[in-house]
Order: sequence, then structure tokens, then C-alpha cells
Amino acid sequence: MRPASMQSRVSDIDSRLTIPPTDWYQSLTAAGLRNPDVHGPARYWLQVEGSFTRALQKQCSRSFHVEVRREGFATPTKEEARRLNIPHRQYAWIREVSLCGDNQPWVLARTVIPLRCLEGEGRRLLHLGNRPLGAYLFTSPHWQRGPLETGLCKPVIPAQPELARRSLFSGHNSSLLVGEYLLPALFQRNTL
Repeated sequence: MRPASMQSRVSDIDSRLTIPPTDWYQSLTAAGLRNPDVHGPARYWLQVEGSFTRALQKQCSRSFHVEVRREGFATPTKEEARRLNIPHRQYAWIREVSLCGDNQPWVLARTVIPLRCLEGEGRRLLHLGNRPLGAYLFTSPHWQRGPLETGLCKPVIPAQPELARRSLFSGHNSSLLVGEYLLPALFQRNTL
């Protein structure tokens, strides 16, 4: 598989909605020592077990959809490469989407998929389009989620996420990294 043979796709979605730099903690408790907001309205979302997409869908009064913001081969950040145990300059398939409830972005998601995950059945990950990644991961017996980490974001412009969560999914002798960045709009209508 040649990374150069694939082109990135970029959507016209609001460019202000971007993923800021984030510090990651192994637990909600550790993150809470730095930012007590993790124990507020975000707590439920930072700890959701199972499919995050399904939990969001249950909060919708009308509709849920996924909007692809950007996807293609690129190099992950140094921190992401270290977390995935891959060389820093190695290409990976990187997918960024908005998870939208009732026609409003609630979550930005970033998935880093190393090349070794894209072999065999894993090639499906290249062609998800507007389908949620969770629908693939949680219906495949080959993928197992690792522990959730809590992220404290460093927003540089208004409306960027302040809190996030991520986890490794392992399977097929490889792992991919899924991060979910909570937008303020999710809490403004939170009914939990």
C-alpha cells in the first residue's frame, strides 16, 4: 500500500471547529486534579462505555449524522506515534469527523490508524465515508478497547473543545487510536 497514492479529502465544515493541543491523563481522577471541570456535566461523556456514537444518538431528538472533516494519509503527532508505538514519521490513515446531533456538531473525533491496521479486513477503514467508526469497531469481534484516557485541551480560539477522551482499540496484531473531543454545544443541551 502506498500512502502517496491516496489523497486527503477535506470538507467545507466550519474551519473554526478544530482540535486543539491536548494533555492526556490515564484517569479521570488524575485529570480532575488539574481541571475540576471533568467532574461537571462532562463526566458522563468522559466515561461512556461501549459505543460513544450510540450514546450520542440516544440524546438526539431528531437526527444524528457524521460529517467527514478530513481524512487521508498523514503523519501522526509525536505523542500519537509514541502512544501507538510506531515510528514518528510513519504515515497513518488519519480521519477527523464531526459527530452531529440534531444538525449541530457535538463532538470532534480523530482516529489515527497505522498502516498495519489497514491490511485484510482492515481495508474497510479506508472507506467508512459518513458511517460512524464505532459501528465497525463494536460489531467486529477482532477489536478490543483499552482503558479510557482523559484529555485536557488547550483551546486557542473560542468554541474549541476543552475536554476529551481517547482509547486504543487493539486487534489484528495492531492498534488504532480514537480520540473524542467534546464541544460546548454538547453540554448546553445536556439532559443527563
